[in-house]
Amino acid sequence: MDKHFEKIRQKMVEEQLITRGIKDQAVIEAFKKVAREKFMLEKNRDYAYQDGAQSIDAGQTISQPYIVALMLQALKLGEEDRVLEVGTGSGYAAALLAEIAKKVYTIERIEQLAVQARKVLQELDYQNVEVKIGDGSLGWEEKAPYDAILVSAAAPYVPENMIEQLANKGRLIIPVGERGGIQQLKLITKKYNVKIKEESLEYVRFVPLLGEDSWR
Repeated sequence: MDKHFEKIRQKMVEEQLITRGIKDQAVIEAFKKVAREKFMLEKNRDYAYQDGAQSIDAGQTISQPYIVALMLQALKLGEEDRVLEVGTGSGYAAALLAEIAKKVYTIERIEQLAVQARKVLQELDYQNVEVKIGDGSLGWEEKAPYDAILVSAAAPYVPENMIEQLANKGRLIIPVGERGGIQQLKLITKKYNVKIKEESLEYVRFVPLLGEDSWR
């Protein structure tokens, strides 16, 4: 079965990522290596490499591979980077980040998902990932500053505390827009403790970021 998944995983990388402009070699290699099926509900594993989001527990989703790749590429991650992921979900994006960056901190408000993700990440021997159960809208101040922050849920605005938790030259990517509607990926770059650049990327659809500094 693993051989079967490996074959369609390589096909996914070629047809869904590279043909759409994913060029960052570290991102491509991470997607070739990380077994997306391990992070999905057993009944849905045959759909692991389809071009779309898939349902996981607690009414949440595992994002479309291309959108995750786009976000990772936009962050221009380096092998010494410390990264915060907000919205662990299944743990799939955390595993991809762990293949590229030095240390990954990921926070999830739904205990069931955090526990499941931690278990899978440990089983796959990702020793550079730390999972926390908590309010991701507040970031993870104790572990800051971060070279990059990836937010895997949609917010009505860019939480100021996340910008504050970025290191100098840090990057933040987050979907911003209507709850339950269409959002736009925003890439924020920080330098000398101020936000110096905001870029608008593709339109997306994410589950809402719930918490004290977002929707409640």
